[in-house]
Amino acid sequence: MSRPRTLAIAAIVIVFALVLLPLIAEKFTVQFATRILIMAIFAMSLNLLVGHAGLVSLGHAAFFGLAGYCLALSSPQYQAASFWISLPLAMIAAGALALVIGALVLRTGGIYFIMATLAFAQMLFFLLHDTGIAGGSDGMYIYVRPDAGIFGRRPFDLEKFGDFYFVVLALFVIVFAFIGVLRASLFGRVIAGIRVNEQRMRSLGFATFRYKLACFVIAGMLAGLAGYLAAVQFGVVNPDMLGWHLSGAVLMMVILGGMGTLAGPVIGAAAMLLLELGLQSLPEAGAMNPGKHWQLPMGVAIVLVALYLPNGIARWWQRGRADD
Repeated sequence: MSRPRTLAIAAIVIVFALVLLPLIAEKFTVQFATRILIMAIFAMSLNLLVGHAGLVSLGHAAFFGLAGYCLALSSPQYQAASFWISLPLAMIAAGALALVIGALVLRTGGIYFIMATLAFAQMLFFLLHDTGIAGGSDGMYIYVRPDAGIFGRRPFDLEKFGDFYFVVLALFVIVFAFIGVLRASLFGRVIAGIRVNEQRMRSLGFATFRYKLACFVIAGMLAGLAGYLAAVQFGVVNPDMLGWHLSGAVLMMVILGGMGTLAGPVIGAAAMLLLELGLQSLPEAGAMNPGKHWQLPMGVAIVLVALYLPNGIARWWQRGRADD
């Protein structure tokens, strides 16, 4: 069987299993799967920059957190915001922020680009953390999930964890397909060419700055989509959603899964969250409580992956299939 056909069958089986999950699993499992799908969208958005455009950002959480705050600020207290208005609003706000930041930071490169993205994200973090603009360090609560009613009808109810799961799953599939089409398009090929040799692409007549800025904005809007969904799921937003540690965590998901691959960020997000859950569930051993200090074995696991799987899980699997 050819490799594309194998991948297509595997994708269909996985999607079918995800569709059946709420019918056979308990609430905790469904909610945890929802969290994985949200973080997978977030990781795919960063992979557009890191894996496809070669732009390593440590401030990507700024767009994730801003979208969550947009939902909180647009939601009337103890009332539901409109899902059809608040979601586009959050994504547009994240895209606008990405446009402003990208127009400035994309004039740099290498380590300077990394530090510039981190600086802008931290400025926004401290703006929200140290002022009373949006609840300060305590953040804001979303007491009622957005209402999906349209023309007097409600196709789904986000207050029901099953309905919310299917909405997230549908958006995940749309984002996955969108990135797949984007990669195969002229735009995706230009972005890949810029990653390999920007000067050559510029000499061929491509406006590389505009392409990189467009990629930066698209990635920011997709990160905003993930941030909006995370705010809906947990019902709270706080400055930690914009912190550098979250940007670092999602970057590790991309590296763990495989930079530049389509499925790599999804694999990395699932593997990292499952590993985190497993380590937190470790039983006590005498006076030791490894589950309480799960970050230590998590760090060891990441170091081992970096040493023995430097290209990520997805590329390791692809190489193994090619050797068969």
